[in-house]
Amino acid sequence: MSAVMCQKVKKVMLKQSVAAVRNAALMSALTWPIWVSAEETTVPDHHYPLPDSGDVIGQYYQVLANEEDTLIDIARTHKVGYEEIRAANPDVSLWVPGEGTAVTIPRQHILPNVPRTGIVINVAELRLYYYPDVPQGETPWVETYPIGIGRDGYDTPLGITQTTMRLENPAWYPPRSMREEAAARGEPAPAVVPPGPDNPLGEHAILLDIPGYLIHGTNQPDGIGMRASRGCIRMYPEDIGSIFDNVPTGTQVNIIDEPIKVGSGQEGDVVVQVFNTLDDEQANLESLKALLLSQSLIAEDELALLDADKVNQWFEQSDDQIWSLSSLYVSEEENAEPVTDMDIYQMISQTSATHCVYG
Repeated sequence: MSAVMCQKVKKVMLKQSVAAVRNAALMSALTWPIWVSAEETTVPDHHYPLPDSGDVIGQYYQVLANEEDTLIDIARTHKVGYEEIRAANPDVSLWVPGEGTAVTIPRQHILPNVPRTGIVINVAELRLYYYPDVPQGETPWVETYPIGIGRDGYDTPLGITQTTMRLENPAWYPPRSMREEAAARGEPAPAVVPPGPDNPLGEHAILLDIPGYLIHGTNQPDGIGMRASRGCIRMYPEDIGSIFDNVPTGTQVNIIDEPIKVGSGQEGDVVVQVFNTLDDEQANLESLKALLLSQSLIAEDELALLDADKVNQWFEQSDDQIWSLSSLYVSEEENAEPVTDMDIYQMISQTSATHCVYG
């Protein structure tokens, strides 16, 4: 676990089942780190005031699993997705974490390096950011939610678009390609699926100005945080329900692919994050250097401090966690001047020579 992550992790004691606190009262994540007593059921809010300086919001923290919890239950309660919760807890059982097991909640994020307006979707991160308009004089904030996106071969399209329509209890019209595939398997698909528990769009859908693509709920919430759709953006039902009435028609939607994120941390340090992506060529040392320079986070001569072996190992891990850039530097021991062993006669000779120079 990175040094930054270790500093940010705090324990939150939750007595009741994770499922029981899904609708609990919300608390600003900026009040963390705190200890929540075993009698409380408070979950951090997903609204964050935009930082006055820096690019980091939220914090890591820990909860204790109950006997009936799965890691997926815990992820949903704390608004993180499948890949995020797995990367933060590689040694915890997905289906039976076990009562009393500490589960790390990765609720710290580097804001994407794009204009902070409208909706920003980073497909590499499997996460959506919403920057609502606020009245003049009020503090601007960002909301962030885990998403599901298109699987391999059904990539979610990149680029800037906008929302066009909001549909409550939408009907779903399976695309022709899906119906043909189902027919080939001997499982003919209906031409339309009405609203209800069998509808994969869930209860809310926000149409985009890209034909056939939507931001919508789901009837399979366990797939949030995965690349499992045919290109649409899926959200937990309660998450899209919370933004549905607040996203005006015509809101800009910027769909990006940032497998590496860099930024300025809460203490002014440089922080970095890399995500497991389908295209490994996007994440490499040269890409990291270019990002650091383009965002003016370090000077060009400081790039030599980066340890290529450490950086390459970091890319291979792709653990989604936020790291301090300094943890990827060449160690001080490696930078130190080599010490030459000298016998007593060499030391006397060197000292005498020095004295002659200044004597």
